[in-house]
Amino acid sequence: MSLAGRHSVVVIEHDMVFVRQIARKVTVLHQGHVLCEGSVDDVQNNERVIEVYLGRKKRGETT
Repeated sequence: MSLAGRHSVVVIEHDMVFVRQIARKVTVLHQGHVLCEGSVDDVQNNERVIEVYLGRKKRGETT
């Protein structure tokens, strides 16, 4: 936390409890491309992130 404001730190991590403790902005990558970027809450509630990483379908989508 002492680096905040003076440096950028890249952390590759799936432990969202840890990420929430240190992150101001989160970037989610999928297959080499940015899937979503924003606050931890924005990312965790993003329908595309949920679909890709949790295997759930987007609202209103049928099989």
